[in-house]
Amino acid sequence: MIIFPILILVSLVLYIYYKVMVIRARDPLTQEYLNSRSKIFLGGFVFFFAINQYVFYQTRLSLFVGLVFLILGAAQARLGWKASRHYQQEYKKQEAHSQT
Repeated sequence: MIIFPILILVSLVLYIYYKVMVIRARDPLTQEYLNSRSKIFLGGFVFFFAINQYVFYQTRLSLFVGLVFLILGAAQARLGWKASRHYQQEYKKQEAHSQT
């Protein structure tokens, strides 16, 4: 199953990309938005890593550890998604306010 290592690698690279962009951004709203995007990919990394570990080892211990990682990864991605949508709305409010 080559798909899970690819997904792990892609999510890790995108997580690092967004974290670097947070450091480079000057606007606090932009930093919060980019940080929320990085949380999505961190959650994806943990989620896919958990699936890959169970598929690779298929033991009871890897099942329990994988379930914990699945829950943590899904929660992290969900919270990042919600924060990302929130900051998108804040961008729209800021743009509307700056145009008037």
